[in-house]
Amino acid sequence: MEKDLLKTPIEFLKGVGPAKADLLKTEMHIFTFGDLLTLFPFRYIDRSKFYKVSEIQSAAAEVQIKGKITSIEEVGQPRKKRLVAQFEDSSGRVELVWFKGAQWIRKSLQIGTEYVLFGKPNFFKGKYSFPHPELEKAEDFVKSPMGGLQPVYPSTEKLTNKNLNARGIAKLTKALLPQLKGVIHENLPVRLLEHYKWPSRQDALFQVHFPTSIEALELARKRLKFEEFYFIQLSLLLQKDRQTVQTKGHSFDVVGERFNTFYAEHLPFELTGAQKRVLKDIRKDTRSGHHMNRLVQGDVGSGKTVVALLSMLIAADNGYQSCMMAPTEILAQQHYNGLSELLEGTSTRIALLTGSTKTARRKEIHADLLNGQIDILVGTHALIEPVVQFRNLGLAVIDEQHRFGVAQRAKLWKKNAVPPHILIMTATPIPRTLAMSLYGDLDVSVIDELPPGRKPIKTVHRYDSNRLQVFGFMKEQIALGRQCYVVYPLIEESKSMDYKDLEDGYESICREFKRPDYNVSIVHGRMKPDDKDYEMQRFAKGETQIMVATTVIEVGVNVPNASVMVIESAERFGLSQLHQLRGRVGRGADQSFCILMTGQKLSNDARTRLETMVRTNDGFEIADVDLQLRGPGDLMGTRQSGMLDLKIADLAKDGQLLQLARREAEGALKEDPRLQKPEHAATKQFFIQKHKGKVQWSQIS
Repeated sequence: MEKDLLKTPIEFLKGVGPAKADLLKTEMHIFTFGDLLTLFPFRYIDRSKFYKVSEIQSAAAEVQIKGKITSIEEVGQPRKKRLVAQFEDSSGRVELVWFKGAQWIRKSLQIGTEYVLFGKPNFFKGKYSFPHPELEKAEDFVKSPMGGLQPVYPSTEKLTNKNLNARGIAKLTKALLPQLKGVIHENLPVRLLEHYKWPSRQDALFQVHFPTSIEALELARKRLKFEEFYFIQLSLLLQKDRQTVQTKGHSFDVVGERFNTFYAEHLPFELTGAQKRVLKDIRKDTRSGHHMNRLVQGDVGSGKTVVALLSMLIAADNGYQSCMMAPTEILAQQHYNGLSELLEGTSTRIALLTGSTKTARRKEIHADLLNGQIDILVGTHALIEPVVQFRNLGLAVIDEQHRFGVAQRAKLWKKNAVPPHILIMTATPIPRTLAMSLYGDLDVSVIDELPPGRKPIKTVHRYDSNRLQVFGFMKEQIALGRQCYVVYPLIEESKSMDYKDLEDGYESICREFKRPDYNVSIVHGRMKPDDKDYEMQRFAKGETQIMVATTVIEVGVNVPNASVMVIESAERFGLSQLHQLRGRVGRGADQSFCILMTGQKLSNDARTRLETMVRTNDGFEIADVDLQLRGPGDLMGTRQSGMLDLKIADLAKDGQLLQLARREAEGALKEDPRLQKPEHAATKQFFIQKHKGKVQWSQIS
C-alpha cells in the first residue's frame, strides 16, 4: 500500500493539477507523492512568537509583529516607483516597502485592518523598514494551520510565480500527510528505535515537515539522517562481502627472491612506519585466498608508489604479472621512469604502454605479456583495450582511480579467469566521512607519514601589490641554486582568457628575469606532447630556472631541486588543487615555499581556502575544509552518483551519525549476514525494494 500510494503521480494531489505538476517536475524533480514527502524543509521559522516594534534589535533576524497599516503611497520616478506603507503597533512605527508589483499589492492592502507582519528588517538612516514583507490578515492567521514552527522549503522563481513558494509547497505537503497515515511502514529494527529513543518512520516524517516542538524535530531529523546512512552502509558492506569474502582471489603465499633482493640491495631509503603498516595490510589480503580491494591514501610524496612496487614484486615472486594504470600519459611516464630507475640492476622486467606507443613496440608488448616476458606493465587506459592480454595478471594498481569510470575499471577484472587483486592509490586525501560513504566497499589504508628528511612546505598569501617582493624572493632562491614554478589557472569555460593570462605572465617573468642570467620554460595544454616533454625535461635537468605553466603540472613533474611554487590567481583554484600543486615542491631536503598570489577582492570561501592552505600541510584537514565548502558532489567526480542521493543527511556535518550507522550496519550483518531474522524483515524488504534492478541480492534473499 505504501509503495503504491507514494508512487502516485503528483498531479493527483489536491491543489496541484497538470500545469503545476509540470513545473514541480522540471524545477524540483518532484514526480510523485513520495518525491514531495522527501522534499525536506531546509530551515524552520518560529511563528508562535510575536514582537513589538520597539523590541526590534537587529537587522539579522526575522520578526513577527501584529499591527495596522496607517497610510499607503507610491513614491519615486514613474519607471522606478515603489510602494511605501506605514505600519504601527502600540509601541512604534515601521515602514513597509515594495519595489515590484506596486499596483496589485496596493489593491490588496486595507488601511486600519489588523495584519500579522513577518519579515527581515533593514536598518537605514536611524529607522527600520521591511522590504517585501509577508502580510496576512490577523483573522486569517489565527485560522491558518501553519502556526508554531513553520517549515521553509526550497523553491524557484518559476514556482513562486505559480504560488508555489516555500509557503505554497508547505500547503501541498500539509494536504499530503493525512493521506499517508497508517501506510508508512517501519524500515529500521525495533531494537534501534528503542535504544536511541527515536520515533517511528511515520512519526519522524510527519514531525520533520510540521514539528510540534524543537525537541521532536531534532529526534525526527536524527532518525531520518541515520536511516539514509544506514542503508548506504548496508549496501556497501554487502558489496564488500561479495567482492572480498565471496570472490576467490589469487593466493600470494611467498615473499621470495625478487622482493627480498630488492628490499635488501636496491631500496634507496628506509621505509616509514606507515609504509610498513600498509604493506602488512596488503600482504595479509593477498595471501588470504580472497580477493583484495584496497584503497591506499597518502599525501603527495608520502611513498605510495614504492608500496605499490613492493606489492608487485610479491606478485612476481608468486608467478603473477602486475599492471599499474594512471589517468594521464604524463603520470604513466613518470611512474614508468621512477619504477625503471628503482628496478635497475634487478631481474624484474617492466614496460610502458600508452596511446603514444608506436605500433611495432605495441606488438612486442602484446607478445611479451602473453609469453610472460613482462612482469610489470605501466600505462594509461590503453591497458584495458581487449587486445591487451596477460599470461597471468595477479595484481592491478590503479592510480587516482576516481578519474576512471566504473566500466573502465571493470574491464581489468576480465583480464584473468580469477580477477586480479585491486590496489587503488590516491594522493587526493578523502575526508573520513566521505571515504566511508564512497569507498565503504573497500578496505582503506593511510600513509600518514612523510619520508625522513622532508621539511613541511612554508605557505604564504601575498597580494598582487607585493609582486616585486615575490620576484626578489625568487631571485634569492635561484641564487641558492633552486628552481621555481609559476602556475596560472586553467578553467575549461574560458580557455582563451586563461591562455592570455599565461602569455602575459610569461612575458612579465621574462622581462623581470632576463637572459643570460635566467632561463624560463613554458608549458601548457595546447602544446604538442613532444614540445611539452622537451620543456619539462629542460626544467628537470636544471637548464631552466623557472617554469611558467598551467595546471598541466599538477601531476607528472618530479623535480626535487624546485623549492618555490608561485600560484597566480590562487583564489580561482579549489583547495584540493592548491594542495596538489603545492605538492610539486618539497620533494628534496631543502626548505620549500608556496606563495599564493591574489587580487585584493576575495570572497569569503576564497579567503577560507587561502587561510587553510597557509595554516596546514595536512591533506586530510584540507579535505575536511574542502568538504565543508563544496559538499561531496563536487569532490569526487561521478563515483557517488546514485550512491549519495542524500535528501536530509549532510556528510560535512553529520559525521558522527554516519559512523554510528556504519557500526550498526556492521553489527547487524555480523549477527545476521543475510538479514533473515524476523527483526530484520522490514529492513530487508525496504532494502530490496530500494535497490531493485541495481544490485544482485541473491546473497540476502
